[in-house]
Amino acid sequence: MSTAETKNKETRGFQSEVKQLLHLMIHSLYSNKEIFLRELISNASDAADKLRFQALSNSELYQGDADLGVKLSFDAEKNTLTVSDNGIGMSRDDVIEHLGTIAKSGTKEFFAKLSEEQSKDSQLIGQFGVGFYSAFIVADAVTVRTRAAGVPSDQAVQWHSAGEGDYTIEDITKETRGTDIVLHMREEGKEFLSEWRLRDVISKYSDHIGIPVTIWALERDDEGKETEQGKWEQINKAQALWTRNKSDIKDEEYQEFYKHVSHDFADPLVWSHNRVEGKNDYTSLLYIPAKAPWDMMNRDHKSGLKLYVQRVFIMDDAEQFMPSYLRFVRGLIDSNDLPLNVSREILQDNKVTQSLRGACTKRVLTMLERMAKNDQEKYQAFWKEFGLVMKEGPAEDMANKEKVAGLLRFASTDVDSAEQTVSLASYVERMKEGQDKIYYLTADSYAAAKNSPHLEQFKAKGIEVVLMFDRIDEWLMNYLTEFDGKQFQSITKAGLDLSKFEDEAEKEKQKETEQEFKTVVERTQTYLGDRVKEVRTTFKLASTPAVVVTDDFEMGTQMAKLLEAAGQEVPEVKYIFEINPEHELVKRMADEADEEAFGRWVEVLLGQAMLAERGSMTDPSQFLGAINKLLAKV
Repeated sequence: MSTAETKNKETRGFQSEVKQLLHLMIHSLYSNKEIFLRELISNASDAADKLRFQALSNSELYQGDADLGVKLSFDAEKNTLTVSDNGIGMSRDDVIEHLGTIAKSGTKEFFAKLSEEQSKDSQLIGQFGVGFYSAFIVADAVTVRTRAAGVPSDQAVQWHSAGEGDYTIEDITKETRGTDIVLHMREEGKEFLSEWRLRDVISKYSDHIGIPVTIWALERDDEGKETEQGKWEQINKAQALWTRNKSDIKDEEYQEFYKHVSHDFADPLVWSHNRVEGKNDYTSLLYIPAKAPWDMMNRDHKSGLKLYVQRVFIMDDAEQFMPSYLRFVRGLIDSNDLPLNVSREILQDNKVTQSLRGACTKRVLTMLERMAKNDQEKYQAFWKEFGLVMKEGPAEDMANKEKVAGLLRFASTDVDSAEQTVSLASYVERMKEGQDKIYYLTADSYAAAKNSPHLEQFKAKGIEVVLMFDRIDEWLMNYLTEFDGKQFQSITKAGLDLSKFEDEAEKEKQKETEQEFKTVVERTQTYLGDRVKEVRTTFKLASTPAVVVTDDFEMGTQMAKLLEAAGQEVPEVKYIFEINPEHELVKRMADEADEEAFGRWVEVLLGQAMLAERGSMTDPSQFLGAINKLLAKV
C-alpha cells in the first residue's frame, strides 16, 4: 500500500465504503452543514471520557494536565478551523483503523441501500452515524495531528486527506497529548470562521457536554473593536446533562443529548430520565429512537447503553443492562454502586447489574405502554421500525412476557389492511360470546394469510382471526401460549373445534353427511397411503374443496419453512388431508367409479391444498399429470 516513505510517511487508499461515505458527506448533507461541529466535539468528549477511565488504573496518563476540555480556534486568513482536545489521543495503528476504514460488517449492504434510495440519503446516513467524516461537509481537506496518552512527544502522528481516494500518514512531534483536527474550509464552510457562528452552534448542540468547550476570543477595546489580545472563553455549561435537575432541562437539550450519545440525526420518539435512591443508587436516561439503526437485525449489532460509574465513563454498548429485544434503546446509566474498575466479565454476574437491568427494562416497557395508550399514531410509527425485534421479547423475557405481549401488534380479519395495528387486548375485547381462545393464522405474506381457505368458517361465523405473516411469528407462537388468560389456537391445526358456535340441527346434519361420505374417505386414504397422516371430512370450508392441517403437537408449515431457510434439517411434516363433502369437485370425485380417474381427482385436490398451505409441493409432476388427463377427458 505504501507509495512514499519520508519520516515514515506513507500514502494509503481508503476502504471503498469510506469513499462512498465521503461522497455522501460532500454531496448530500449541505442542508445541515453545522452538524459537523456537533460530531467533532462529541468525539472529543468521548476521547476525554476514555482517558478519564484509563487513568483510573494509570494516573500517569494525565501527565500533569488533568483539566480535560475541547478548544476551538480559527484563522480567517488561512481559511482554517481547528478543534483540539487533550483526551486519549491515537496511535498510528489507531489512526489507520479509525480514519481509514469503517469497521462494521454489513456496510456494503448498507451503502447498496443508500444508492437505491438516493432521496433519503441524509436520513439513512443518520442511522449509520457520521462521526469524523462529517468534517468533509465543510472542508475540502482535513489534517489530524494526534498523540496517544502516555507516549513520548516524538511518537505523534499526522493524517491528511482531501476526501478523495487516499490519505497520507506520517510520524511527527507533538508536545501535548490528544488530537487537533484542522479543517481547511471550502467556500461553503467559511461561515464557520466566525466567533459568533461557532458560539451559536456550540450553545445549540454541545451545551450538555460534560467537559468545557472553549473558544479563542479576541478582546475588544473601548470602541468595541477587536484587539490582538485574546483569551480562552468557555461557551457551554460543562455539566453532564443527566446530573442536572429534570425541571431545569429543556426538551431541546434532551434531544441534542440523544444525538450526542447515538450519533443519530433525528429526534427521539420519547425518553425517560430518572434518579433512583435506595437499595440501588443510580441515574438512568433512556431514549427510544424514531428510526431503526440500519444494522438492527444483524447479529453483531452494537446494542446497550453507555455505562458511567460515579460520573466516570466506563464503557460503550453495555449490553448487560438491557435485554436483546430492546437493543434499539439508547442512553446511559450512571451507577454509584458498581466499582470504578468494573469489567464486562464482572458485570455479567453482578447482582447490582441484574437489578439495574430489571429496572431499566421495566422503565422502557412503561414508556412504550404510555405511548401506546396516549399516542397511537406515534406508537404505530414505533411499531413499524421496531416491531420485529419486539416479537423476540416473549421468548427472551419471561418475567415481562404479559407486558410485552400487550405491546405486540398484528393484522387481523377485522381490519382490511396489512398494517399491524391490532393489539391482543383489543382482540379480546371483541371476542364473541362463548369464545375462550385467541384464533390465529401464520402465513408467508399478508395476501396468503388473508386469502387462506382456513378462514372460511371463521368468516361465516363472524369470528375474528389474528393474521401473522412475519417470518418470526411462527417461532414467537412457540412461546406466546396465552394472553389475559385466553389460550392461543392455530386455525391450521387438526384439534380446532368450533362446534360450540353451531346449533344442534347443524351438528346432526354434519354427522349424517360424514357417515354417508365414509366410503369416499376410505378410498382416498387407500389411494394416498402413507403420503398423508390421515384423511377426514371437514365442514369448515365453503368455496374450497380441500385443505391440509397438522396435528396439534406436530411442527407446523411455517416453522418447517423457517428452519429450512436457516439451513437446518427438518423432519418431514405429515399432513392430515381434509375434504369438503359439500364442494362440487369433491362430489364429482365421489361419483367417479373408475379408480384410476378417482386417483387423478385426489391428486388434483391434494395438490391444490398443498399449494395453498406451503406454496409448493414435493412432486408437482403428479399434480400436473392428473390435471392434464382430466382436462383431456373433458
